Amino acid sequence: MDRRTLLGTMGAVGASAFLSGCAGATEPVATPFFKRIGKPIGLQTYALGPEAGEDLGETFAILKELGFGEVELPNLYDRSATEVRALADAAGMPIASLHVHAVPLTPGATFVLGDDPTPVIDAAEELGVREIVIPVPVVPEGFAMREGEGFGEAMNRAFSSVGVEHWQAMAEMLNLQGAAVKERGLVLGYHNHNLEFAPVGESTGWDVLMSETDADLVKVQLDVGWVTQAGLDPLEELNKLRDRVISLHVKDVAEGFTPSYYLAPNPIEVGQGIIDWASVLLAAEAAGVGHYFVEQEPPFTKPRLEAMRQSLQFLQSLAA
Repeated sequence: MDRRTLLGTMGAVGASAFLSGCAGATEPVATPFFKRIGKPIGLQTYALGPEAGEDLGETFAILKELGFGEVELPNLYDRSATEVRALADAAGMPIASLHVHAVPLTPGATFVLGDDPTPVIDAAEELGVREIVIPVPVVPEGFAMREGEGFGEAMNRAFSSVGVEHWQAMAEMLNLQGAAVKERGLVLGYHNHNLEFAPVGESTGWDVLMSETDADLVKVQLDVGWVTQAGLDPLEELNKLRDRVISLHVKDVAEGFTPSYYLAPNPIEVGQGIIDWASVLLAAEAAGVGHYFVEQEPPFTKPRLEAMRQSLQFLQSLAA
C-alpha cells in the first residue's frame, strides 16, 4: 500500500465514521482508552516484514499518517543508528524501543549485547531509545537449524530438552547485561514467547527467569499473544509482575487455537481474536505499563499494512 492509496483509504474510513456518527446517535460515547491515558499506540515494525527496511523513511512516514505514535525496531535494517534516527526524525516518528539479542542467534551476528553492551547502548542513545529489549531466549549451545527444518521445529527440538540450568545461566547473563545498561541510564527488558512457559522439571523457564533476575535490572516486555498461546491468562501475568512490565506487545490469538509451548502461532488482527482487550489494557494501566506496541505474527491473510491498520483502528476506538 503506497502513501496515496493509504490516505485515500483513511479518508473514506473517516468520512464513513463521521456520517454514521451524525445519523442521530444521542448517547454519550465513552472516551477511548488510549485517548484517556494520553499514551501513543506503537508498532513493532517486525510485523511489516523485512520489506519495511527497503525504504525505511517511507515506512515511518506511512505509519505516522496511519496514526501510530511511536515504533519499536526489531533491528537497524542494515543501517547505522545515525541513519535510522535521521529517517525517523524526518517522518516525525519517535523510536521508543529496540530489540537486540543477548548473544548471537546465528553465527556471525555482531549487533548483540554480549559481554560488552557498549556499542548497543551507544546506538540506543543515538536513536533516542530508553529501552533495550531482548526478544528471544538464549539458545542451547550447539544449536543449529537442520536442512528443511522450520524455525519453530528447530526451537522445539532445542528447548524441549533443556534443564533448569540453562535458564539459570541465562538469568545470570541478563543480570550482568541489565547492570551495564542501567549504568548508562537505560532500561533492559526481556520479551517472552510461549516456550518460556514450558515445564522444566517442577518449574518453567519463565519462573526461573523471573525469580533469578533482579527486578531492578531486568524488566519485562509482556507479549500478550504468546502468553495466551501458551494457554495462560495474560491478566494473571500482569497482576503478578505489576510494575516490572515496561511495555506490552498487543497481539491477538484466533479462536479455536490449540495451546502450545513451541511457537506455532495462531495470529489474527487485534480485536478479532479471543483476548479481552479492555480488561488487559486496564490491568496494564494499573501496572504502570509505559508503551504499547501492536504486533502480529505470520501467516497473514491480508496485506501486512492493512492488518496493522485494522488493529490500530480497533485500539483507537476501544473504551476501557
